[in-house]
Amino acid sequence: MVSLTSNVNTEQQLKLQAFLDGELPEKEARGVAAWMARDAEATDLLAELRNTRRALAGFEPALRLPESREFYWSKIQREIEHLEPLPQAAPSASALARLRRFLMPASAVAALALIVAFAGLQFGWMRLPGGSGAQMTCADSGTFTYQNDADGTTLVWLTYPAESEFAPGAAH
Repeated sequence: MVSLTSNVNTEQQLKLQAFLDGELPEKEARGVAAWMARDAEATDLLAELRNTRRALAGFEPALRLPESREFYWSKIQREIEHLEPLPQAAPSASALARLRRFLMPASAVAALALIVAFAGLQFGWMRLPGGSGAQMTCADSGTFTYQNDADGTTLVWLTYPAESEFAPGAAH
């Protein structure tokens, strides 16, 4: 019996196994045969591999299927096809549906742009092109404020009579 701690390395052991199985190309097989003629350990290892193969071959259970291999696999294929529904072609969308698919996001973007523009004008974040930058506001019914940012002018107009002791004509 050959020990696994022999001078034959793992790669050489695999080459001997491939030689035994008939898996080597002709040129490599001739090289392995020449190597075995020179190396007694390689010859002993090949003999051990042959004995192991024969011993294992006797213990393989003979498994017989009641049906042929092709019939067995065709049953499996039919079952898979039965479980998987066939892909159906997607119905083509009508012209109205395609138009709606485009207009929905476009209208949302337009509405958002209008809201931002209106808010910008209301809160002074932006101005209309060509505008003077003048604003006029009414705080209450008797006060008007005029503001022109371009000139840096602010004017407050009070329309109701002054009720102060300093106003001319005020009752004392």
